[in-house]
Amino acid sequence: MAQQTEHRNKGMSVPPSDGQLVTRLQSGDLDVLGVLYERHKRRVYRTALVVTRDPLAADDIVQDCFLRVHKYAHHIDSSLPLEPWLYRVTVNLAYTWETRRKRWHTSLDGVLDLLASPRRSSPELQAEMSEIRSKVMDAVFSLGLNHRIVVVLYYLNSLSLKEIADVLDCPVGTVKSRLHYGREKLLRKLEAGQQVTPEMVYEFI
Repeated sequence: MAQQTEHRNKGMSVPPSDGQLVTRLQSGDLDVLGVLYERHKRRVYRTALVVTRDPLAADDIVQDCFLRVHKYAHHIDSSLPLEPWLYRVTVNLAYTWETRRKRWHTSLDGVLDLLASPRRSSPELQAEMSEIRSKVMDAVFSLGLNHRIVVVLYYLNSLSLKEIADVLDCPVGTVKSRLHYGREKLLRKLEAGQQVTPEMVYEFI
């Protein structure tokens, strides 16, 4: 029985970790870049989309982000999680995009599906909550860039305050302040629209 279990374990293929892939990339194995892209592109795109509100800009940011993975591979610490590094690059690219644009071109196509909570994935509940979800997203988009990014990283990507501070290269206290301000502004805006409770806000952001 033990031999059969050992045989099955040997036959199982364990996917390489991000750190292992980064090490291989640093050694010149460009094929692993595609693996990292497929593994993380959705998270990067989703973050870029909510920050920029522009699908074309989000697509460009995804491409630029992974070009930087290739270009700066030797500066990536393979012993640390890769996602915070990717978020840092995504946020920096979003800041750059923001400074180059004088006016926003808002597009919500696809945003709701990306942000919909799995607990509300049934068609009936999605239809019931679509108006509230739209109000929440409008409220998120109304935040200034610094506060919007913190809200996105905290609620959408589930980063801790310390991880967000590392991504933004700022003190944890600054992150706490921006998150507090962002939440308060969201609540004021949404409560003014009626039928939107704080619990609903936190579920959809």
